[in-house]
Amino acid sequence: MKTKVLMVCLGNICRSPLAEGILQSKVNTDAVFVDSAGTAGYHVGNPPDPRSVAVAQKHGLDISLQKCRRFSQTDFKEFDLIYVMDRSNFSDIASLAQNHQEAEKVKLLLSEVNVGIQEVPDPYHGGEQGFEDVYQMIDLACEAIAKKLN
Repeated sequence: MKTKVLMVCLGNICRSPLAEGILQSKVNTDAVFVDSAGTAGYHVGNPPDPRSVAVAQKHGLDISLQKCRRFSQTDFKEFDLIYVMDRSNFSDIASLAQNHQEAEKVKLLLSEVNVGIQEVPDPYHGGEQGFEDVYQMIDLACEAIAKKLN
């Protein structure tokens, strides 16, 4: 049975698509399924932000075929681990949990590594360097997660 991991940010166009693509590249996809979602429905059906696509391509990953979707209550039943990018996402997702078991699935992505901060900053309103910085943070966390899952 596959372990299922969900990456979550606000709009599912910047951080969580990167996290999905990065973690997918580091795990045995026969054993681990990775997806992403957003807490808000602003971009449902859209591809990731072009800057996320570009930074992923720079590092040899293609996330251009991903489609934005909104987190749903059924994700608690579908996924074993739910990694969120910041405390706001954490609060939004944790508040939807119907029991302790569901709430325990929700973790801050950067809780897996020590990079000096707890939250992956949202690069949406910044420049390209912000996307690179976010990529590097997510990559470190995904490396730690992959070691646990592989």
